Amino acid sequence: GGKPPVRVENAGRRAKTEDEPGFITAKVAAALAKCDGDMEAATAALIKQAIPDAMELLDRTRTGGRYDVVAHPALPEILHKQSAHGPDHIWEARPKWTRPHLPQGRWEVTALDINGAYLSALKTHLPLGQLEHSTGFAHDRRRAGVHLITPPAWDHDADLPNPLGARDEPGPLWVTEPTLRLLQRLSGPKYGLCEAPEIHESYTSGSTENLLEKFRTELKDARDRAIAEDDEVTLEYVKAMYSKFVSTMGASNYNRELYRPDWMHLIRSQAFANLWMKAFKAYENGLTVVRAMGTDELHVIGDWHHVFPEGRAVTEVKVKDTYTLGTAGADETGEHDA
Repeated sequence: GGKPPVRVENAGRRAKTEDEPGFITAKVAAALAKCDGDMEAATAALIKQAIPDAMELLDRTRTGGRYDVVAHPALPEILHKQSAHGPDHIWEARPKWTRPHLPQGRWEVTALDINGAYLSALKTHLPLGQLEHSTGFAHDRRRAGVHLITPPAWDHDADLPNPLGARDEPGPLWVTEPTLRLLQRLSGPKYGLCEAPEIHESYTSGSTENLLEKFRTELKDARDRAIAEDDEVTLEYVKAMYSKFVSTMGASNYNRELYRPDWMHLIRSQAFANLWMKAFKAYENGLTVVRAMGTDELHVIGDWHHVFPEGRAVTEVKVKDTYTLGTAGADETGEHDA
């Protein structure tokens, strides 16, 4: 009897047989074979090659792609580092917020961890070509880049972090596309939380939200499979691929194939904007938001299970910690003395 036919599935523009190993699976298998099944050694080797592998995967997912990308554009002055190791002029709106006042009483706080924050943030509007300068208030939603804005006042710090992040000094500043779009969204009729930001000038290029979509999906699917199969080697490898991909695209000495500090800023800011929206979702659903930090840390009081599903997928949250805050009332302290 002949072998049963192998199922062919439609994978993007090319058909592939169902049992053909994917890029990530093949890399992991090769590393394990080379290290004689030593999982620690294989993981270390894979993490070491995460950047070139991520670039190779990006190239593969972009084969036959619709968009031409400028990998090494000339950059405006604001994207140049101010010193060899110093930052450039772009504000990423990283949240570092703790609620100023708690209601009376003692409260149990849950510190939630947002899974794969940078992986999800790869879905963001990225400028394809060279950034072009423009001035004035208009914002073209088909373009993306960085914008010099005067941010609106934020009057909700008692309950919610400022979407602009932990910024002390007033006045205009250069923000990224995700930050601008978040502020615009929050100034709209649905939220009405602030005034619209005022745009003074911009550096933008035609953009798409789908630029890294196949790349992101491939990494997400590999991550999901690894979780289902308890495959820590692949999990660590995938994490190294997307986190190093983001951190090195803005540092030419690590990743020579792609130098887009603008993308790095936009992806990071998208992660921060995503966290802000999760904080708002918590607030909207009756939870007390206690802290919002970095890309992935959200501390809340209340029954969060009806707001966020628990698990390891990128759509789910993990519990990082639980702790108690606040002061005991007089009647409580009396009991403890007895």
